[in-house]
Amino acid sequence: MQKENLSIIITGHIDHGKSTLIGRLLLDTDSLPKEKLAEIKKISASLGKDTELAFLADQLKEEREQGMTIDTTQIFFKTRKRNYIIIDSPGHAKFIKNMITGASQANAGVLLVDVAEGLKEQTRRHAYILGMLGIDKLIVVFNKMDLINYEEKKFNEVKNELLKFLEGIGIRPYYSVPISAKEDINISKRSSANMPWYRGPCLINALDGLKPDIRIERKPLRFSIQDNYEIEGKMVTVGKVLSGTIKQGQEVILLPSLKNTRINSIKVFGRHIKETRAGKNIGLILDDPALAKRGEVIVQKEDTAKPTTQFKANIFWMSDEPLKINQSFSLRCANQDTSCIIEKIEKRIDSSTLEIIEEDARELKMNETAVVIIRAEHPLVIEKFSFVEDLGRFTLEKNSIILGMGIII
Repeated sequence: MQKENLSIIITGHIDHGKSTLIGRLLLDTDSLPKEKLAEIKKISASLGKDTELAFLADQLKEEREQGMTIDTTQIFFKTRKRNYIIIDSPGHAKFIKNMITGASQANAGVLLVDVAEGLKEQTRRHAYILGMLGIDKLIVVFNKMDLINYEEKKFNEVKNELLKFLEGIGIRPYYSVPISAKEDINISKRSSANMPWYRGPCLINALDGLKPDIRIERKPLRFSIQDNYEIEGKMVTVGKVLSGTIKQGQEVILLPSLKNTRINSIKVFGRHIKETRAGKNIGLILDDPALAKRGEVIVQKEDTAKPTTQFKANIFWMSDEPLKINQSFSLRCANQDTSCIIEKIEKRIDSSTLEIIEEDARELKMNETAVVIIRAEHPLVIEKFSFVEDLGRFTLEKNSIILGMGIII
């Protein structure tokens, strides 16, 4: 049977041990080629260090020299249950954009905390971003248990502090796992000798315990059009099924143009299928192919969805230049792209403490979050983020540079 794939982001404050943990996962699951291990030993020797697990994940030369992860990289490992794609994200505040880019590609998350050092500003900020991006399949990992002699009391103190913060942003982690990545404790097997008080799973079993979300298939059809291509003399409309199911012969509506058409056939990698579901990238042959335009969303004929130009959202600001009211940006949501302005900043919030800085504000500064009212120049097909994530998530850009991201509430 073909194994399922799961993309996970591993994130947390700088120096809390992400790269060492990833290196350990690769070693413990036999997912590392022998030549890669030899390369790491050679690099470590040239830098005057013993072989370091962190170098297995830190692929970039600049990272090795600076001792920090500066870019998001995809790394692969496998267990008996599934294949994993790790998105290793930077912990340093300077690289928050990279972290958000990586998190937006993930299905699940691992939030790493140095149990000896406790919660830091970036721990809270990364947790907030994971919540904004809808990553509700979260495992909290408390690393460096060896530095506190595997003490249960200290572990519970740090765990309770983090769980209280996560509760405030609506996140309930699936598991809270104490580990030592450096000493290979509680990674691939339970460690009763070091932590007899811990009754939960090891980290790999916790990851395997995450269950994929199938509820999106039961929601109304949303198909986002990416483009049209002529293939073998026929016009094929290519895109992704964001929610629901799509069937051959189905009567549908294109939004926001409100034009009616019918699904003549469905193509996947050159073959025809009669039906497919959310998450699939496919090609459609429509009865009226000229109607389909990039950015439009196909819905079922009886759907009551209505395009809109105004909505409320939570946004996270990433630019050095403050966001100001009535300033113009490019807004991207799925394959939709239009100009917009921020009409109102209802609440300006500190993303690391969740305290309200100001109500009815005039601007938003870097690494702050806010509740805002947005007005788009052209109608958009959007949903609440809690209903259809891909149509409830957007970026704010200028000159093709992402300045902020948000979710529709």
